[in-house]
Amino acid sequence: MNPNNPFRSLRHRNFRLYFTGQAVSLIGRWVQQVALSWLVFRLTGSSVLLGAVFFLSQAPMLVIGPVAGIWVDRCDRRALILAAQSLMAVQATVFAIAYFMDAIQPWHILSMALILGILNSIDTPARLSIVSQLVEERDDLANAIALNSFAFNIARFIGPPVAGALLEFTSEGVCFSLNAASLLVVVAAMAMVKVSPNERVSGPLGGAFVEGISYAWTSYPIRILIINLVVFNFVAASYVTLMPVFVTDVFDSGPQSLGLLLGAAGCGALAAAGYLALRRSVRGLTSSIAVGSFIAAMALLSFSIAGSVWIAGLLLFAVGYSLVVTNASTNTILQTIVADPLRGRVLSLHAWAVQGMAALGGLFAGSLGDVLGAQGAIAAVAIVLGAWALAFLAQIRRLRAHMRKIYEGLKL
Repeated sequence: MNPNNPFRSLRHRNFRLYFTGQAVSLIGRWVQQVALSWLVFRLTGSSVLLGAVFFLSQAPMLVIGPVAGIWVDRCDRRALILAAQSLMAVQATVFAIAYFMDAIQPWHILSMALILGILNSIDTPARLSIVSQLVEERDDLANAIALNSFAFNIARFIGPPVAGALLEFTSEGVCFSLNAASLLVVVAAMAMVKVSPNERVSGPLGGAFVEGISYAWTSYPIRILIINLVVFNFVAASYVTLMPVFVTDVFDSGPQSLGLLLGAAGCGALAAAGYLALRRSVRGLTSSIAVGSFIAAMALLSFSIAGSVWIAGLLLFAVGYSLVVTNASTNTILQTIVADPLRGRVLSLHAWAVQGMAALGGLFAGSLGDVLGAQGAIAAVAIVLGAWALAFLAQIRRLRAHMRKIYEGLKL
């Protein structure tokens, strides 16, 4: 197949099934996430509780994520994904029923966010790690990873506007029901996937955990890339928490504007995923990561003083683009250079840095928003991100030198 074809990895049946199921279910997940945020703010009017919902949905990754990576390397990754996605479908169904019975309280929403976070901390490392098993040719791996990011980000583009429309004309309960239905699609798709068992590790759990952490820390490229993810996602991803506050207090608008803003960020993310899918080589991605931090910092600082929803949407397009370029490029590099027996543990650190740090950042931003206001909080995190971007840039020459040697050894 033409190496310039951005969809070339879809010729592999297993990856095609996986991609289709994930694309559908991730739209449902975004619809539910927006509905949850809107519901808790409608019931309480608290930006702190908004931060708490985001934190609980992501925080289990901080504790469970690195340990889950051990099980991803020990168990059948396909079976782990099937189990986690099935339980997510049950959870969404139960919550939809409770909503329509008019039995929802704020603590129910917090509980739902926590359960989802626990399941996601197992599902995410497994989903990241299985991609290498779904394509039969190594040359298609980078494209498959880019399309995996494309599926996530087309969901970010479609999901929030769909949620905004559903919230405007129906209810949060319909959003939860839609998510439950979408999860059944991915369960059916994964049930049809047929892959050879992944290479599994054995030995004591503690030893396997230490081995994974030691491997990541002693490798300079992996260490600096993970540290960058930690800082970047703690700071840059926190804006999502404050979106309902911006919409209601700054722009004096409603759920359709919320969907528009989050959809704009999703559109930028989609553009970034398309750019990565069109790339023919993993080389040069470290520069893309460095540039992404600067773009995000400048866009967030400008967003904090934006005077209209439309200008804010353009700026969030840039933020969404930067988030995906940074996170997906790092994922591609790690998938390329890490051996399969350690893949689950290293990629669980990637998920830990992306989702876990975003959770802490969201909680911090929610609290900061109560003190400085939404605009002041976004301006503050943008300044911190800009300072970090300069620090990361100081490491880029050394990082490039290390990556060049690794790529030459892999004949890339």
